[in-house]
Amino acid sequence: MSGHDSKYFSTTKKGEIPELKEELNSQYKDKRKDAVKKVIAAMTVGKDVSSLFTDPDLAILAVNTFVKDSQDPNPLIRALAVRTMGCIRVDKITEYLCDPLQRCLKDDDPYVRKTAAICVAKLYDINAELVEDRGFLESLKDLISDNNPMVVANAVAALAEIQDNSNSPIFEITSHTLSKLLTALNECTEWGQVFILDALSRYKAADAREAENIVERVTPRLQHANCAVVLSAVKMILQQMELITSTDVVRNLCKKMAPPLVTLLSAEPEIQYVALRNINLIVQKRPTILAHEIKVFFCKYNDPIYVKMEKLEIMIKLASDRNIDQVLLEFKEYATEVDVDFVRKAVRAIGRCAIKLERAAERCISVLLELIKIKVNYVVQEAIIVIKDIFRRYPNTYESIIATLCESLDTLDEPEAKVLLLLP
Repeated sequence: MSGHDSKYFSTTKKGEIPELKEELNSQYKDKRKDAVKKVIAAMTVGKDVSSLFTDPDLAILAVNTFVKDSQDPNPLIRALAVRTMGCIRVDKITEYLCDPLQRCLKDDDPYVRKTAAICVAKLYDINAELVEDRGFLESLKDLISDNNPMVVANAVAALAEIQDNSNSPIFEITSHTLSKLLTALNECTEWGQVFILDALSRYKAADAREAENIVERVTPRLQHANCAVVLSAVKMILQQMELITSTDVVRNLCKKMAPPLVTLLSAEPEIQYVALRNINLIVQKRPTILAHEIKVFFCKYNDPIYVKMEKLEIMIKLASDRNIDQVLLEFKEYATEVDVDFVRKAVRAIGRCAIKLERAAERCISVLLELIKIKVNYVVQEAIIVIKDIFRRYPNTYESIIATLCESLDTLDEPEAKVLLLLP
């Protein structure tokens, strides 16, 4: 395709496939030529055009062109040919793709090899048995020892994708491949680093010493500008920390992970949300990592509601006897905002803190009683429902406040809240 052919990559129109089929069968050569370019463009951007190849003979003719291009002197042409062949999802002609793909996996040019590696994963999705029989999995594993870091990264990405679609063990990291992956990690692009880090997170170190060595090699990735690299590095370090026995090493790693995680919260809301979802999982396992950073999770007035909800969950998990007074002040403020769902969740959060922290339960109830006095219908309803759970958690302890609750009966219209007040 020439530089003037970008028009073929325009968005798909309704009924485009039937139109292409008609153009491919046109009596006019120019029209057929344009149609072929449109088909190639559609395949390149991942559109399913397999219905156009219902006639195997015509499909084979098309594939023969790509087979020829896979031996072109220009490595870019060879790479594009093998990439396009991987997009032709027609089971009957996959046999014709095997020989050129095997050649490209051993190509002299690394760009061709890394493109071919991804093509193997696409071919596996079409015909897994063929990929296994023709030895493509072994070829991919050989590429992990490639001297080009991007080829290594793409081989890892392809093997990981194949493993996700297979019930049998396909990709297992050994001590030999571990060394290759850690070396490639320092040299490949940011997305290559993500693929390698995700693969390393599935590796179980032989002992504490090996786990420490792996973590030491990966720790510099915590300073990376790409948030995906940072999160993948954190995930990998957390996995290896399970085997590290030295409390000093674990403490130092926790200190190192906190600043990059906090930095992610200064990004745009969409990235914040992804970071918060990950942090939510992290603090469940290792709350000490962010135990002293609870203030960064305080909600800002202009935070989107989905960010506020995630911050609230993390604050509950990080709440402790040391910071509960600060946390309750925040929750009390949130309970006076305008978004009803957020208000309800803030009130519920106060109750969850009371159940989590026995020594702080009385302070939590005091805040709930203050909110009830505001006499905002849905705040009172939620507060009384929450107090029910506190009564159950600490029986015969706080029943003296029932008289105060009864005074708020006239503001209730939710059955569950009224039923609570009727309990003996």
